[in-house]
Amino acid sequence: MAVAVIFLDQLTKAIALSSLQSYQRVPVLGDWLGWYLTFNDSAAFSLGFGATWFFTIVSTLAVLALIWFTPRMQTVSWAISSGLLLGGVTGNLIDRLTKSPGFPNGQVVDFIQIPLNFPIFNVADIFISGMMVWVVIRVFRGEKIGKPISKKPVSS
Repeated sequence: MAVAVIFLDQLTKAIALSSLQSYQRVPVLGDWLGWYLTFNDSAAFSLGFGATWFFTIVSTLAVLALIWFTPRMQTVSWAISSGLLLGGVTGNLIDRLTKSPGFPNGQVVDFIQIPLNFPIFNVADIFISGMMVWVVIRVFRGEKIGKPISKKPVSS
């Protein structure tokens, strides 16, 4: 799962870099969806502006932790969720390690724009945010991360 997300993320970023001009909106579905190539040196939702080196360290630690924990997940659904998250984090980490201005301060390529002044994002961000929301929902439902749902005894 992670390899598929990384491939899709890096492919779409390469297409965006080769076909879009920076900071010029290209409408796709009117005002609802557009391409807008920009470069991000912060975290999700533009948090931590200018601290790219810090996010490089945090992303590296997250990737290492996910590589360690994903094979140890006790259910297929948790392993898939973990793999999708791993792919998203790795996709943006690749940018931080390889894009301008250079290691470890590379800027993440963002190009998907939706209305309402929502931050511009990329495919990796979709998987990171989506999987984190999914994990929170599952935990609030009573599931333990990586473990099957425990069967509660039926009362008479």
